[in-house]
Amino acid sequence: MTFSNKCNEIFDQTVKLYHVTDDVDAVFNNPFEEDSIWAKLARKNWIDAVQWHLEDLIRDEDIDPVEALALKHRIDHSNQDRTDLVEEIDSYFRQQYADVSVLPDATINTESPAWAIDRLSILALKIWHMREQTERTDADAAHIAMCQSKLDVLMEQRKDLTTAIDQLLEDIAAGRKFMKVYRQMKMYNDPETNPVLYGKKRGGTE
Repeated sequence: MTFSNKCNEIFDQTVKLYHVTDDVDAVFNNPFEEDSIWAKLARKNWIDAVQWHLEDLIRDEDIDPVEALALKHRIDHSNQDRTDLVEEIDSYFRQQYADVSVLPDATINTESPAWAIDRLSILALKIWHMREQTERTDADAAHIAMCQSKLDVLMEQRKDLTTAIDQLLEDIAAGRKFMKVYRQMKMYNDPETNPVLYGKKRGGTE
């Protein structure tokens, strides 16, 4: 089994596990060895699954504004956790390929392996929920057909992305491509770069 196919297996397993309770506050009992790459991938997908459903909740037009604000803050924290974990996964790949001799004509990819795998994780969620739409008994035939068509595209997209990631990893291992990871530079979470936050901090000390 290729690395990407193993990712898909873990993501599908984790999405299914989330929907046992379908509860954004459920505790994730990671079935993989702590600190292993498989545990990181499962944790990554669990974060994505919870955030997917938080995004559903916040779009309720009747939501209480106070609750909506709390959800927005929670989504922000979730995005930060997601980004941190993607970088941990990229660190794994950097370590795996640290001793590879890069060829003189090696090229760089448009995204790192972990960010491509991030897209696989989201695809697993899209596939689960689109398949759920095709199985509805309260929807008409046109809705079912439309969702089935979209599901077919999602399945093809996952097949193509899976192949592309495995090819990228093969190229990195052979020195035909090299990894160059730019760490996150998000400014809105940083009290030193978000003008609202550092302005408030400055105002409080004056």
